[in-house]
Amino acid sequence: MSRATGTLTVTNALVFDGTSDDLTEADITVVDGVIAEVGPGLTPVGRVLDAKGRTVVPGLIDAHFHAYSTAMGGMELELRPLSYVSIMGTHRLADALRRGFTTVRDVAGGDIGLARAIDEGLFASPRYLYTGPALSQTGGHGDPRPGDLDLCFHGGHMNEVVDGVDDLRRAVRRRFHTGAHAIKVMTSGGVVSLTDPIRVPQYSSEELLAVSDEATRRGSYVAAHAYSPEAIIHSVTNGIRSIEHGNLLDAEAAGLMSAHGAFLVPTLAAYDAMNRRGDEVNLNPVSRAKNQEVLSAGKTAIEIARAAGVRIGFGSDLMSALANDQLQGIRLQLEVEPVADVLRSVTSVNADLLQRPDLGRIAPGAVGDLLVLDGNPFDESALLWNEARPRTVIQAGLPT
Repeated sequence: MSRATGTLTVTNALVFDGTSDDLTEADITVVDGVIAEVGPGLTPVGRVLDAKGRTVVPGLIDAHFHAYSTAMGGMELELRPLSYVSIMGTHRLADALRRGFTTVRDVAGGDIGLARAIDEGLFASPRYLYTGPALSQTGGHGDPRPGDLDLCFHGGHMNEVVDGVDDLRRAVRRRFHTGAHAIKVMTSGGVVSLTDPIRVPQYSSEELLAVSDEATRRGSYVAAHAYSPEAIIHSVTNGIRSIEHGNLLDAEAAGLMSAHGAFLVPTLAAYDAMNRRGDEVNLNPVSRAKNQEVLSAGKTAIEIARAAGVRIGFGSDLMSALANDQLQGIRLQLEVEPVADVLRSVTSVNADLLQRPDLGRIAPGAVGDLLVLDGNPFDESALLWNEARPRTVIQAGLPT
């Protein structure tokens, strides 16, 4: 059994094709899950959806999603029963699809079993690309052990502690053997990890080069959790293609990102949610202090990246109960960038990052993933992020 597809014609729509600056009036035909034609006055085929007065954009892409995040960090995040974590993940994924995210990239977790269940249509979900557990050095951002307790930990649902070139090569090969889309590494400290300073680069150059070499030969790439200029420069000069977060980015680091063709995936929703809802999720005081260090800098980083010509994507990075703030990331990015740029970030730019030119666009040959908004987001940007506003989600030509 495989994911179902449909044949559909959307008529009388204002269309954002994923790349252009302007909307066009057009019909869209989707045949067996793939866009066949885009243009005025098309002959309807299959089911017909009249979008008069509405705008159709490509299905949204969240490039920094966590299906397996059931806690805000620590051993609880890593070692809860996988049966519980997986079932919780199905709900997180179904909610994301309902919001209009027809593709997600899970950059710390996921596995071939969850992916197979999605491919077989066992539950409603976005297209699911996963890295498996992120790779962390001992004492790095993905090492959940408190420094004052003598605990053993090798790996869990979202992170694995791996040190040394040979062991890292084996870990990368194991991930690709079990269906990983890309590889995730931790190359700086983080907010929810308690023992590592945010700015200090993690992993040696030799270790990162080994990881990126394995991924590149596989035709894939590496995404790195990195906040500081030091960590970003360390990452991109050692083969990393995707910088996650990047809140403390400066002009020098942005220039190197641009020169190396690296993408920035901002995750503004995460810091905003932790700032507003820290009590709700029992956020550790150490994490609260770290969050304040990066909270306001995230928007500035986008401006610096744009000025340097860095391609800017979109991610949510929401942990535990904060997942329902996913669309707020779009609102926050709109506070820095115009509607067209944010729409490109969450569609075609993310698709290019994922090496999937068939996603994030409304064009013949692209998959029939569409989001129908109840109006024109260029006139009313809240249509993109206000969950209370009506929206119709279409995946592979089928309304969800």
